[in-house]
Order: sequence, then structure tokens, then C-alpha cells
Amino acid sequence: MTETDGTLDYWDTRHRQQDELASGGHIGLDRAGNELFYALRLGTLLGLVGDLSSPAAPLFVLDAGCGKGHFARALARCGHRVDAFDASEEAVDRARAAGGGPRYARARLDTWRSPWPYDIVVCVDVLFHLLDDTEWSAALRNLASLVRLTGRLILTDEDTPVPRARGDYILHRPTAAYRAALEPLGLRHTEFRPYRFREIEVGFHVFTRIR
Repeated sequence: MTETDGTLDYWDTRHRQQDELASGGHIGLDRAGNELFYALRLGTLLGLVGDLSSPAAPLFVLDAGCGKGHFARALARCGHRVDAFDASEEAVDRARAAGGGPRYARARLDTWRSPWPYDIVVCVDVLFHLLDDTEWSAALRNLASLVRLTGRLILTDEDTPVPRARGDYILHRPTAAYRAALEPLGLRHTEFRPYRFREIEVGFHVFTRIR
């Protein structure tokens, strides 16, 4: 998540006090609503990632900002090799305790390093919590650096032409801002797939590395 001590305290507290769905889902939804919200996002994400892996050649996937590991565990159940990290110590501890196959670590979006590139890097409902533009840009650059040639960076935000703040800890940035940050790094915007869940306008932006 974000880097300031105050923000990390917020996420540590949220992961400690909220259940495994509300802590990384929609805090305004009840349990049934979050069950549906997670299922919808997961189904769309798995469709975007695809099923091209095999026991002999699994896809190598990174879940950046994994929270308590809900999506990371699902990706691992599909046979993918999954690394996952989050800046919240509380979230990572809970994810490790749940097990399920992924390798977990604590790191920020702009500091995670890997000795190998990933086929897929996913970052679900994290980047719009980075209010500082410098921090957001550094996170994007680092995530882009982790994607192999022809691999995909799958991240979530609204498909908006202008910045839109929602409350005190969400800033949706224009699709053009993502393209301006990522296209010079060799990633082309290839798809936007909205959640289509209630009033939420967020969806999956897919960037594919072409060089």
C-alpha cells in the first residue's frame, strides 16, 4: 500500500480489525456483498490471466499489494507460481498463516525486486490509494520493470478522462496518465475491462510489454 507511517498504520489496523474480505474488499459492503465483489473480480482476473500454464511450464505471477492473499491463493490454485507482497506487516502475516502456495514478502510497490521477470504482474485495487504522484509514478515504473517481453501488467483503476478523488484515501487517475507513464517503458494499453458491480466504476487495465 502507501508508504507513510500513518497510512501503513491505517492498513495494519484495517487488516487486523476487518475480516478477510472487508479488509481488502469494499468496506461499505456487508459480508454477502463482499463475497460477490471478490468472486466477480476474481473471475474477471482469471479470465484475463488465462489458463495457458501447465505443471511443466506454469505461468510466473506476481501479486503486488496482495493484502491477505485472497487473489494470490486463487492464482496458485490454478497452477501458477505466485510471488506476493504487501507493505502491511499485518496483511502479510495473515496471508502467510493462510498458506495456499504463494511465496509472501513485505515490500512497497516501488521497492520489490526479483531476479527474474514475471509473465503476469497484477495489482488489484492498490494504486488509487497512492495519493502522492511521485510515489504512484515510482510504483508504476517498478511494476513495469518486472514484466517480461510479451508479458502483461494488470492493474485496476477507473477509466476516467480526469482525476477523481473519492473520500480521503482514494484518487482515481486518468487512463491517459497510466499510458503516459507506461508506454515509454515499452508497455502498450491493450484492454480495459470494468467490474460492472453496482456503482463501482473501477476495472482492469491491461498493459502488454511489446519491447
